[in-house]
Amino acid sequence: MSLGSSVAIYFIIWWVMLFVVLPFGVRSQQEAGEVSPGSDPGAPARVRIARIVLTTSIISLIPFGIFYYFILPMF
Repeated sequence: MSLGSSVAIYFIIWWVMLFVVLPFGVRSQQEAGEVSPGSDPGAPARVRIARIVLTTSIISLIPFGIFYYFILPMF
């Protein structure tokens, strides 16, 4: 498998895992008790983009590794 194909497959897996990881640990402004005026009470109180990206990247390695393990003998 070429490097370009591997990167494309990892990106697809990463994108799917992003939507799996996104709701983990999110507290709404209403749950935190700090609703900002003019915002929706269900909006996140704190957005931790770096943590979400890092967690998604690490979790995506697992399905990509399994995929690569089974696809590698075919090439």
